[in-house]
Amino acid sequence: MRVSVSWLREYLDLPADLPAADLEQALVDLGIEVESIVDLRSTVTGALVVGEVLDIEELTGFKKPIRFCRVDVGAANGTGEPQEIVCGARNFAPGDRVVVILPGGVLPGGFAIGARKTYGRNSHGMICSAKELGLGDDHSGIIVLPEDTPAKPGDDARPVVGLDDVVVEVEITPDRGYALSVRGIARELAHALGVPFRDPGLAPAPGATAEPAYPVEVRDTVGCDRFAARMVRGIDPTAQTPGWMRQRLTVAGVRSISLPVDITNYVMLELGQPMHAFDAARITGPLVVRRAAAGEKVTTLDGVARTLTAEDMVICDDTGPVSLAAVMGGETSEVVASTTDVLFEAAHWDPVMVGRTARRHKLFSEAAKRWERGVDPALPLVAIERAVGLLTAHAGGTAGAEILDLDHVRPRTPVTLPVDLPGRRVGVAYSPERVVSLLEQVGCHVTRGVDRLGEDPGTAGVPAGGADVLTVVPPSWRPDLTDPADLVEEVVRLDGYDRVPSVLPTAPPGRGLTWQQRRRRAVARSLAERGYVEVLAHPFVAGSLADLLGLPADDPRRAAVRVANPLSEEEPLLRTTLLGPLLGILKRNLGRGHRDLALYEIGAVFHPRPGVGAPPAMGVDRRPTDAEFAAADAVVPDQPRHVAVVLTGDVEPAGWWGAGRPAGWADAVEAGRAVLAAADLPADRVEVRAAEHAPWHPGRCAELLVDGAVVGHAGELHPAVLAALELPKRTSAMELDLDALPAAPVAPAPTISGFPPALIDVALVVDERVPAAQVQQALVEGAGELLEGVRLFDVYASEQLGAGRRSLAYKLTFRAPDRTLTVEEAVAARDAAVARAAERFGATLRGA
Repeated sequence: MRVSVSWLREYLDLPADLPAADLEQALVDLGIEVESIVDLRSTVTGALVVGEVLDIEELTGFKKPIRFCRVDVGAANGTGEPQEIVCGARNFAPGDRVVVILPGGVLPGGFAIGARKTYGRNSHGMICSAKELGLGDDHSGIIVLPEDTPAKPGDDARPVVGLDDVVVEVEITPDRGYALSVRGIARELAHALGVPFRDPGLAPAPGATAEPAYPVEVRDTVGCDRFAARMVRGIDPTAQTPGWMRQRLTVAGVRSISLPVDITNYVMLELGQPMHAFDAARITGPLVVRRAAAGEKVTTLDGVARTLTAEDMVICDDTGPVSLAAVMGGETSEVVASTTDVLFEAAHWDPVMVGRTARRHKLFSEAAKRWERGVDPALPLVAIERAVGLLTAHAGGTAGAEILDLDHVRPRTPVTLPVDLPGRRVGVAYSPERVVSLLEQVGCHVTRGVDRLGEDPGTAGVPAGGADVLTVVPPSWRPDLTDPADLVEEVVRLDGYDRVPSVLPTAPPGRGLTWQQRRRRAVARSLAERGYVEVLAHPFVAGSLADLLGLPADDPRRAAVRVANPLSEEEPLLRTTLLGPLLGILKRNLGRGHRDLALYEIGAVFHPRPGVGAPPAMGVDRRPTDAEFAAADAVVPDQPRHVAVVLTGDVEPAGWWGAGRPAGWADAVEAGRAVLAAADLPADRVEVRAAEHAPWHPGRCAELLVDGAVVGHAGELHPAVLAALELPKRTSAMELDLDALPAAPVAPAPTISGFPPALIDVALVVDERVPAAQVQQALVEGAGELLEGVRLFDVYASEQLGAGRRSLAYKLTFRAPDRTLTVEEAVAARDAAVARAAERFGATLRGA
């Protein structure tokens, strides 16, 4: 919303010397975001003067018409002689007064003006258009001043064209629709600066007459609870919008169209009441306000034929819809150049209906913007009286004595507010008198009394016998004030946010992190140190993702939570696995030219709780009970936190040092082991074994177990999944449920021996179906306490070993804490380890 300070001064006694910084701070203190404050006097520097065109010479022989003008600029040029200026505009004639910027001046955007030779003539300055002065977008012609302009040649043109004003641009939040008007902003500034405010919304206006201004029937009093209208007959269709009004509309960013239409826009900006002007001669029969029939059509003022739904509201005559109510008028009834009889309409529409209609038709008009934020239902007659007065003053005509006012507006519901609630909620001691005074500033009607009937309305569970309470009736222009919390916010806002103390909570001892948070950080750090790059994916997925991942029909990951108001209808579900969005990010990076990728994410997945029903309805007038919290929490989906990685391309790049190594299923499995190690889970509690689990390759998938319970899977993705997602072959992934991991045990201090180790390698031949991890576990059990470490370093298969057989080579490290091991002790421990593997799996020493 852009508004000039001179317009605000009509309703507000602003100090004449109020600095722009103080004006901005006053608005910010009220919670209104200030986009900019621009002093228009500073936008054009140098001599900007009024000039009178003396004569015009038409120059020929050029691609476009060019005029050589002599312009009287008084003594502004220092000589008193006429100024010679070349101009291409055609909308002025000798005798017209125009705006001239002389050499040395600078227009908005840093455009410097000088004396130069052009089109064979010397040009000293420029005759300016509105766009060149930054006053609007009109560049079709230069500014021609009205005949009644008192300024004479040579006078400063800034006051004449409105460049002596200050323009304020503010961003209004959705809950403060009343501030989308001069009336609303002026009232707010009056609160902040403590100056008198003259409310234009309280101007006297005649009420409804027995004979209506025009026959109107409102069939839906919920969608339209007030409809007012008045006729003006016999206006001058050629009457022009006065310059002061056109200037204010331009500053606000509204294009001037015609006098009746400009008046409706002007009143909307001034009071906040959107209006519409009908050409009475183009309406056939009585008007009907109703819901549209599904499939019904109307052509709006922007020339678009719109197909309506049953939720839209329309204004109809005998020919059908003539206006998309509250959003935009229709072509068939608009004011045209020959209009002499104007029917002004001002109504009050349902904000929810307007908001949905505007979004459905993607038609975000200035009127719809105000309606969906809330408009004062007491304004229609005041707005019509203002519009009728402006039209008859500038276009003549006769205002009809008949006034229509169909009023079904319900009175505001009183809000009960404990007088001490603002202080209890905010921590500032507000006296009862201060609370009452601030609420009355807002426009509320406040009655003070004692509640002896029940609980304190502001706090559940606090006895209210004898509690001092206020009964507050909010004003008609504040539809956002419906609950005690809203009134508390107004008290705090008007008293000053700067008075609210900033109190930091006491930090818990230590680092202040839970063990789960420390675990997640350790896991993230471990993966990052191994070359994985963290990404954050949106948790929303499409319904087709389960099919793309090849999940079986009975897979629990197919049951997903649907978002009630999704950001995109194409992705309305919450993810049940991290892999879908993570693979999408992988594909996007591949499309950007990356080839070697290792990504990871730690985030929540969402599993619905079947059969829990709908959550209970909870208001904001009190704190929900424990039972209500429990019932609501039972509906919330389970949200375990997972970690997942995806890999493709080379893990070790090729170069002059040798060949690279492509990522494979083993790297994904190792990533899972790294996560479990970072979670401080001992290796003897971790098991890795072959499994089949979508979306992994059935022969290259491993499941990760902790204490015998499956916590995740890793391996190479199924070729069908890779083909469906258009990903490279051999792409691998791992996903693990972090919340399923038990708490890490207390780690004992390691025993450090100062004696040398005994290093022995063993190669065992076993059936190829025997997992290497189980063979390793057998070696550990058989070797006993002298075994310090074991590591698989080679896997070998050949015809000499036999079909279905393979060799697993392990490095065994033996060490005693109190002595140097003898060869016999080390060999005995090795033999015991091999014997256990032979007993359990039929393992034999290779080469034996």
